[in-house]
Amino acid sequence: MPEQTPDEAISPAGAGGAMDLALEEGATLERTPGGPEGTGPAEKPRSLWSDAWRDLRRNPVFLVSALIILFLVVISIWPSLITDRDPLDCDLAKAQQGSQPGHPFGFDGQGCDVYTRTVYGARNSVTVGVCATVGVALLGGVLGGLAGFFGGWWDAVLSRVTDIFFGIPVVLGGLVFLSVVTSSTVWPVIGFIVLLGWPQIARIARGSVITAKQNDYVQAARALGASNTRMMLRHIAPNAVAPVIVVATIALGTYIALEATLSFLGVGLKPPAVSWGIDISAASQYVRNAPHMLLWPAGALAITVLAFIMLGDAVRDALDPKLR
Repeated sequence: MPEQTPDEAISPAGAGGAMDLALEEGATLERTPGGPEGTGPAEKPRSLWSDAWRDLRRNPVFLVSALIILFLVVISIWPSLITDRDPLDCDLAKAQQGSQPGHPFGFDGQGCDVYTRTVYGARNSVTVGVCATVGVALLGGVLGGLAGFFGGWWDAVLSRVTDIFFGIPVVLGGLVFLSVVTSSTVWPVIGFIVLLGWPQIARIARGSVITAKQNDYVQAARALGASNTRMMLRHIAPNAVAPVIVVATIALGTYIALEATLSFLGVGLKPPAVSWGIDISAASQYVRNAPHMLLWPAGALAITVLAFIMLGDAVRDALDPKLR
């Protein structure tokens, strides 16, 4: 068989066959999801928040704590969903009696239904925790963020003011501040918690903003002539708010416990308001004869505080890039 010359090897027919083969391979690669190297089509890069949400959905601690908190929020808004009694409807003839049909938690020292008071006590506790946390996060976040961004005398003054507030004992400050308040609503307690709670968030926000404003994209925005307001709202705040959210979520459970402590001492919520702290204080006198009076409100308080702390821990793990 005669040998083919190089010119014969690259014939029009051979070139056409090669072309057809190349087209077929290209069509196959287009139909193949994996791409030419099996790496798949280019995906849109995920943000920190999308990654955090994906991790939270797979975290059983987050799911359990979120369900507990959701239940507490629902019964705080609509307590009539699980009880049809009035927490202030009392019968002295049933004082300190144990569980009875229709009254699973028994009665307290005034003959009030412990189950109903435990359900209604969630409203004030959750209200204090949520409102105080929002107030602390807004006040501390704004002051700390401005101090971290501008620095100078503003930062020096804020640092000294926070040092002063950190030196005030929380419980002693509550005894002094709330002892002169006669209102039985939750707002004096919320105001006190915001007054003493903002320095912690302010320091967290200050450090986070100082770290964020040193990034290259912030320097590039500054070089392009972006205003301070635009840099704070568009570039720094979205990347500095994660630590504030984590600390505020964990602190929410602490604020609920603080409200119960102040109510137990008689300077927080006051009767006729319904609060777990008030019920725990009243039950402490009868703990030997009627322990059920203390068990249920104290258990509800412990579960609520634990749920918020667990939620904060889960959010911290999801938003911390070092744990990825």
